Amino acid sequence: MSPLRSVTAAQVESFVFPATVKPPGSSNSFFLGGAGARGLEIQGKFIKFTAIGVYLEDKAIPLLAGKWKGKAAEELTESIEFFRDVVSGPFEKFTQVTMILPLTGQQYSEKVTENCVAYWKMVGTYTDAEAKAIEKFIEVFKDENFPPGASILFTQSPLGSLTIAFSKDGSIPEVGKAVIENKQLSEAVLESIIGKKGVSPEAKKSLAVRISGLLSENDRKLVGDGKLDAKTLTAEGKQVSESIISKNVVSPEANKSPAAGLHELLADQEDQKSAGDRELNATTVTAEGKQAELVDNGVKIA
Repeated sequence: MSPLRSVTAAQVESFVFPATVKPPGSSNSFFLGGAGARGLEIQGKFIKFTAIGVYLEDKAIPLLAGKWKGKAAEELTESIEFFRDVVSGPFEKFTQVTMILPLTGQQYSEKVTENCVAYWKMVGTYTDAEAKAIEKFIEVFKDENFPPGASILFTQSPLGSLTIAFSKDGSIPEVGKAVIENKQLSEAVLESIIGKKGVSPEAKKSLAVRISGLLSENDRKLVGDGKLDAKTLTAEGKQVSESIISKNVVSPEANKSPAAGLHELLADQEDQKSAGDRELNATTVTAEGKQAELVDNGVKIA
């Protein structure tokens, strides 16, 4: 169960994405980050083909908080960097693609891999490893057909594996059909949905709105639990660093981290009238006191 009490289910057309799931290929709990349809305008009419639900591992919220808390939903929706942080962040993701209209496995896999290969070749990152991953991806889908209500399920590990599973009745299987070990392909699947040119603007907007709200809730929860929300300002009054630090206890590991030094610096600055010219780099501290960074170096799908 998600520790965030406000997480709710979402309905796209006649399909309901539950608030929480336990996907194949993972032992962790995931919450619904956002949901929306994918479609195309054909002869002046918008035709919806699939309903998409994007789930994130529970620890995604505290990991995203250091950089994105306090941002309005509109700002997140327009931020390419925010969605890159979701795609490449150090937490698991689960994507459920449910058919509104029928689709063959060959149709789906060819479209996804075509976009991936074109982009990788353009940026010079297409190697033998990617070629083999693409071959396996196509093979997994080769004999599959997806009638309305059937789902394609992707579990994305931050270590680089992509677990693929299928469901014909809306249930979530415990194990996947295949696991592909390739970080570029793993990230590309979600990037193609919520990235710069993602195929589901609805899912992107839903994700931004829900995550913005959950970040605010997480912040209120930390305050309610008696933790400090420390901020460092430049001389111009702009925030450049944030860390969530326990009120009474700082672990030995945290004492060794840059954030621990930040905590001591803030204590010294309380008695000063001006912050001077100091500027500190932004960091996020996990509950274990370890520094986690969201790295913007993943795949963008054209």
